[in-house]
Amino acid sequence: MSVTGPNHCLTLSFILIPSLILLLSYFYAQFPHAPQCYSVHPSLASLGPETKAQDIYPENYYPGGAYVSLPFGKVRYWLFGPETGKKIVLIHGLSIPSLIWKDVAPALASRGHRVLLYDLYGRGYSDAPEITYDASLYATQLALLMQHVKWPKAYVAGVSMGGGILAAFTSFFPDLVDSKVAFIAPTGLVESKDLSRTTKFMSSPFIQTMTSSAPFRFYLQRLANCSSSDPVSEIVRIQSAHLPGYNAAIASSLRDGPIRGLHESFEKLGTSNRKILLIWGTADNTVPYKYATRVQKLLPQSELITIRGGRHDLTVSHPETIVSEFARFFDSK
Repeated sequence: MSVTGPNHCLTLSFILIPSLILLLSYFYAQFPHAPQCYSVHPSLASLGPETKAQDIYPENYYPGGAYVSLPFGKVRYWLFGPETGKKIVLIHGLSIPSLIWKDVAPALASRGHRVLLYDLYGRGYSDAPEITYDASLYATQLALLMQHVKWPKAYVAGVSMGGGILAAFTSFFPDLVDSKVAFIAPTGLVESKDLSRTTKFMSSPFIQTMTSSAPFRFYLQRLANCSSSDPVSEIVRIQSAHLPGYNAAIASSLRDGPIRGLHESFEKLGTSNRKILLIWGTADNTVPYKYATRVQKLLPQSELITIRGGRHDLTVSHPETIVSEFARFFDSK
């Protein structure tokens, strides 16, 4: 005579319940959903010819302009200067597109250099994908662009966040970087305590969502209608007011991008045999001059050019010095 006790029932439960779960899973399982496509917001090219952006920074601001479609959107670039000249890539910073090189790039080209300029994703005439704007994104953007223009390697210079991108790019794609690089007040090592409260506030996800909303941008558009004598500041206002992906790109770059955390990239560059030029202003309030010493410790082979009283906008305030130092550095043996 068999006896069914509690232990027997428990054993059956351990056998039957998993089997039932597997059976139900088999019948109700669905093929995984396709990966969600990310949105891509338009660039300054979407604005009409009557907008002030076309007067300040038109598509043909530099010669040799073209677009290339890359995996995360279209990228605007300009390639000019003698085809036989030394190849130099110039990377702009956080908020201002390649307009920031307006007094430097043409002068380098006139001195015989072959110059490649481009707008980073989310700025100027390049698309703004809804993704994380980190060092990998920016480094890959430049690598693919160089592949498109068929440059096997080049000298590279970066200003502000463009310097952080340069450090990451050299670390990720060392074979694409020639024997010399130049930094102007680069980010990459900035500590949180040196970021202003406004910067921290504007980089928060909530504020990012709010500033990217249509009502907020409508308000900014009304402010942007006020004329300004400074074209660099005005192009920032126009982008913020009229481009739906711009504010999100700025916020993500501050939060996730090549502003901080690039100690290893700089350290790796410091162990290479590349020649390195650093240019810094003593009155820089964005990336303070104290970081020049920290960068030099990681780049012991670097040469530091100090501009007394220079602020963060050295390519605008001291273009002759930048051109002169770049030409000397990149033309020397």
